[in-house]
Amino acid sequence: MDAQPTWTIYVDGSCPGNRDVDATTSASWAFVVVEGDLPHGRGSGEVVHEEAGPVLTDSTAPGFLGAEVGSNNTAELSAFAQALRWLLLQTSDANALIRADSIYAGNLADGSWKAKANRALVARVQALWKEVNEQREVAWDHVRAHRGHRWNERADHLAGRHALGEAPDPLSFWRTGSR
Repeated sequence: MDAQPTWTIYVDGSCPGNRDVDATTSASWAFVVVEGDLPHGRGSGEVVHEEAGPVLTDSTAPGFLGAEVGSNNTAELSAFAQALRWLLLQTSDANALIRADSIYAGNLADGSWKAKANRALVARVQALWKEVNEQREVAWDHVRAHRGHRWNERADHLAGRHALGEAPDPLSFWRTGSR
């Protein structure tokens, strides 16, 4: 990216029963938008928006993205899609850096890899990537999972709790650096 991004967006997905998945397997996505994040830190900056939701496998459901099953991979890809959708709704043309712990989802989202599975979902994510990239510069970067990075852990927490049907810990828990 040419300029320092204004937004850093952490994306993650969760599928507690990620074995023998099908259309009824519960999986969820989440993303956390941060302003003022330093890319090599452990989670600086302030959260300006966060969101979590289910991986939709019903093609008649509003917001369906093309996932045929609930799985970790479809959850990670859905997190990218939802973050990109959020960016499309923003009036600012600020650049964005999406940070993900899934190399699979990141390389599919930006078109570096060709989809062998989840083709309809990947096509939708890539179309969103292209649409966002026409409005602002967007890139993605890998962040290692479960290494104590505050905002990656927050996205993981939101997705995991949503997949289990549980309320997340309040954001204030992450702001204090207690995590």
